[in-house]
Amino acid sequence: MTLDPHARRFLDMIAMGGVAEPDVAGRRASLRSLARLAARGAEPAETRDLILPGPGGPLHARLYVPAGAEAAPSAGLLFFHGGGFVAGDLDTHDGICRALTAASGCRTVSVAYRLAPEHPFPAAVEDARASLAWVAAHAPALGIDPARLAVGGDSAGAGLAARLAQEAREHGPAIAAQILLCPVLDGVGEGASRADYASGYFLDAATIARDVEALGLAGLDLADPRLSPLRAASLAGLPPAIIHTAEYDIVRDDGTAYAARIAEAGVPVRHTCHRGMIHFFYGLGGLVPAGRPALAAIGRDLAEVVG
Repeated sequence: MTLDPHARRFLDMIAMGGVAEPDVAGRRASLRSLARLAARGAEPAETRDLILPGPGGPLHARLYVPAGAEAAPSAGLLFFHGGGFVAGDLDTHDGICRALTAASGCRTVSVAYRLAPEHPFPAAVEDARASLAWVAAHAPALGIDPARLAVGGDSAGAGLAARLAQEAREHGPAIAAQILLCPVLDGVGEGASRADYASGYFLDAATIARDVEALGLAGLDLADPRLSPLRAASLAGLPPAIIHTAEYDIVRDDGTAYAARIAEAGVPVRHTCHRGMIHFFYGLGGLVPAGRPALAAIGRDLAEVVG
């Protein structure tokens, strides 16, 4: 399928210098600006800001409760934002969390983990691990049924969610599902999409390279499963997965390969590749209209899997 015309218009805007910036400060500012521009018509939800204990200090988080939710515990989603581990926060992904909360009926906890380069890898993984332990332990107080707690995220945050699902398989707590949106899962970066969409499609090879450099990986094997969940030795015994990829996305093949591997390992998986779409299109609903129904469909999938 050809590139969606709204996505093409957005990419043309970037090409004219309206969004992307090369350094970390510019990348963070651009993502915040993009979130304000794109998140139009956000779904209503009751929100409450939280402070979670983290290995490097307090972590900011936000609880989303569906409008009109009953007092009884519901399924829950622990969500991690994208941004290459160097950008993104609670506000940049507020619209996504609101949409997923509304469509799924789940209570969502979004976590702002520590970012590089101020906090080198694996700070983000450590924070994600700590936040999962805290949410699982405090699930009843959050109105979440701990037996129906899913983990999920966008882009780099999806990689965190995938890694948590792998670790939880060995050490707990039990995870009901993993929701991976345009996931970045392979630090080695193989796959045709890495070459086909290396530039000109929003997330590009140069940005990924800068993000990797900012992580301070000195001496770390890029195939380390904490950075490359796709490279884990075994994917058997993982929770059911909902994976959404985009046709014109440099990391499309990360999600496709992960879906194939976990299916081969006997894990239930729902994989949708959105034709004509680009990385993060689901967060661009104000600019790329297809993003809104995609998030609604993802939320419905989550509701069906976690019950």
